[in-house]
Amino acid sequence: MADDKSKQGTGDDIRIDANDASEVEYAAKKSGVTSAEIREAITKVGNLRADVEAYFKK
Repeated sequence: MADDKSKQGTGDDIRIDANDASEVEYAAKKSGVTSAEIREAITKVGNLRADVEAYFKK
């Protein structure tokens, strides 16, 4: 059964699920980069949203 996107907790907000295209796309738009760059950043710094955003601010 698929996840119910309307029932997300705060734990869901701090991480980017690299397997969820909509989450990757949202993070990419927010950071002004491509989805591929978000996935690359996740492999380098992990999937914490704050770490990925900081990676692109360098």
